[in-house]
Amino acid sequence: MSLRFRLIFAAIALGQVFVVLGFIADREYDLRSGREVVLQAIPVDPRSVFQGDYAVLTYEISRPPREMKAEPGSTVFVRLKEGPQVWRAVAYEATRPGDGTFIRGELKGDGDIDFGLGTFFVPEGTGHIVEQAQDLKVVVSLDESGNAIIKEVLVDGRPFDEARRRAGARR
Repeated sequence: MSLRFRLIFAAIALGQVFVVLGFIADREYDLRSGREVVLQAIPVDPRSVFQGDYAVLTYEISRPPREMKAEPGSTVFVRLKEGPQVWRAVAYEATRPGDGTFIRGELKGDGDIDFGLGTFFVPEGTGHIVEQAQDLKVVVSLDESGNAIIKEVLVDGRPFDEARRRAGARR
């Protein structure tokens, strides 16, 4: 192998590593610096042979009012207002709000809004904890564009990991 080929190969490999690290750093920055909001969630607990256990989550704010005219695939911004326990939707808009707290999503064909928060992976055999929850809340971090990342899942008022430990102790 020539020296030139090795240098090109090394540059390509390093470039790929930096792209991945940049993506991770960007998401970590959003998690740490984003606006933290708590959303009320509704669980469904499927199992995938290839992916393991996960919870499909929908949210109270995922259903826009019927009078909202938008095509499937269009971007929707949901203005949020802090309530006593969770943040509530106060407006659904097609354009990005100039101020305030909002979350960005995409209108699906079934009329619900997808915020990119629909899947929460859990260790094998623990999906029932989410499925059987009486109260499920999701703490998300919002960046300045309204993009959301799951920060924590609260099962009956406790972080998922704590609820998992408690469920394991009862077995």
